[in-house]
Amino acid sequence: MNDPKTGYQPNGQSPTPTSIRYFLLVFAISIFFFGAILWPFWSILVLSFLLTNLFRPIYIFISKKTPQQLASALTCLLIIAIVFIPLIFFVFSLTDEALNLYSWGRDSRIGLKLQVFLQENPLLLQLQEQLKQVGFRFKPSQISDTFSYLVKESGLLLYNHASAWAANVLQFLFFFFLMILVIFFLLIDQPKLIDYMIRISPLPEDENRLLIDKFQEIANAILRGNGICGLIQGFLGGAIFSILGLNSPILWGCVMAVIAFMPIFGIGLVMLPAAFILMMSERMNEGIFLVVFCLILSLGVENLVKPKMVGTRVHMHTLLVFLSILGGMTVYGILGIIYGPLIITAFLTLSEIYLKKYDFHIRQQ
Repeated sequence: MNDPKTGYQPNGQSPTPTSIRYFLLVFAISIFFFGAILWPFWSILVLSFLLTNLFRPIYIFISKKTPQQLASALTCLLIIAIVFIPLIFFVFSLTDEALNLYSWGRDSRIGLKLQVFLQENPLLLQLQEQLKQVGFRFKPSQISDTFSYLVKESGLLLYNHASAWAANVLQFLFFFFLMILVIFFLLIDQPKLIDYMIRISPLPEDENRLLIDKFQEIANAILRGNGICGLIQGFLGGAIFSILGLNSPILWGCVMAVIAFMPIFGIGLVMLPAAFILMMSERMNEGIFLVVFCLILSLGVENLVKPKMVGTRVHMHTLLVFLSILGGMTVYGILGIIYGPLIITAFLTLSEIYLKKYDFHIRQQ
């Protein structure tokens, strides 16, 4: 009798324990080599799955009136227009602005302004005297030198990375073309692929469905919620930097778009120090305006825009989200913004399944 799902026809004999162990060994070896072949493209595959989930509603809408291949091709063209073209522009713009940041940090004027501010502030002078009484001494020049060093080194680091991206245009084009190719076929065959993964998994179907649903929910939350909201905050933050005449508005807008993923701090990590610099530069009103703008933008996006885009189904503690993004970036680089929450989601989902279904049986053994 044929298996209705696989079409496989058994020979009527039950496999022996030896044959089962041998098959599992061969199967594990094949999985290892299969993973080794796909490992160089792991990041591309993950991003392709995430972008496929994000743009699949558009593909479904187009496919109602056109053939599947044409609908997938049109969706891929839309992805290129939305993602690829702006990305090329920002990479080359970042190269110039990162070099300007390095030059700005190397210039001693900002350090001198900070040093003068620290030396003339009565509260800091009083704090300095109190610290001397307990044996702790510091000079304002140490803080200003450290600040200048951090700005200079950050600009040099960003410049080196942006220059490497700009120099490896052919490699970038190849990987992006490969990602678009994967997305093209995923848009058409994603349901078949998910069904195949569920069939091959040893877990029950309901647990597989739960894992897949959680992954899709958090992926949509990352790209549609955090991603789009981060772009909004980065664009508006860069625009206000440009209006106020601050250096490198595109660079700082991109930085704010990235750190907007992080709860607790967000774009305040850039805007509040910028407001402090404005106040030191005798631009008190503009500094206060920037602080108020930062609060309105952050609170408005977090409490009004993001809940409508993400919904209420995705729940993860704020501290856990922060640690997952920070730890993900430490291990995987910039893509850790995506990998970190996905890994935490897998752990939490499996923990929930374990507590509901397996904990009691394991304790009884």
